[in-house]
Amino acid sequence: MKRLNAVPTDRVHLWLMLALTFSTGVVDAVGYLGLDRVFTGNMTGNVVLLGMAFADGGQLPILRPTLALIFFMLGAALAGRMLRKGPEGWSSRTSIALIVVAAGLTALAVFVAVADVQGNSTLGSLTTSSMATVMGVQAATAKRLKVAEITTVVVTSTITGLASDSKLAGGDSRFWQRRALAVALILAGAVAGSAALKVGLWLGLAVSAAISIAVAAAGYVRHHRESEAGAEAATEAG
Repeated sequence: MKRLNAVPTDRVHLWLMLALTFSTGVVDAVGYLGLDRVFTGNMTGNVVLLGMAFADGGQLPILRPTLALIFFMLGAALAGRMLRKGPEGWSSRTSIALIVVAAGLTALAVFVAVADVQGNSTLGSLTTSSMATVMGVQAATAKRLKVAEITTVVVTSTITGLASDSKLAGGDSRFWQRRALAVALILAGAVAGSAALKVGLWLGLAVSAAISIAVAAAGYVRHHRESEAGAEAATEAG
């Protein structure tokens, strides 16, 4: 525990955001493979899918990707409004936002375990829209923490930075480790989410919920300890 306490807070936040990046891969695999080709975390994928669907004449899904885009933005907007009133970095509001993510994923895991969301189009759309809302909250929370090069939901810009700033391109390869980890973890998450589908939709969502709970708890504990340490230092100085 002492060794963990010695780890700089910025590094802890990086680890936590990387964990959420893995979780995004899991959730997107569940949405795309299990619920009619819908990305619930990676909105770039939905925009491309919609463009192809419009040109394809209805062979590709339109409703669910559209709803996912709308509800992702709604989740991000709600989280952004709540977090904007708090301080920069981790705060009690950040913890609350991630608890909302964890609670939402947990509820979804239970819901898809008991309801036939694959056989009922309305329930399926409700599920993907709810998943997108939760991922919007997560993305907005990650953005608020400002961990360089880690968004938890997008890796295209990460891959671009990894290549364009590499020594091969004449750069200094800054952040290459975290960039490579983000790409690897969202890939690993997609593999894990795909494998979980062999058991059921609920398993991937349950795994992501567990990760979100762990991230929220770890972040809260670190923030609480830092706040106590700051209060003690202020008392001693006074």
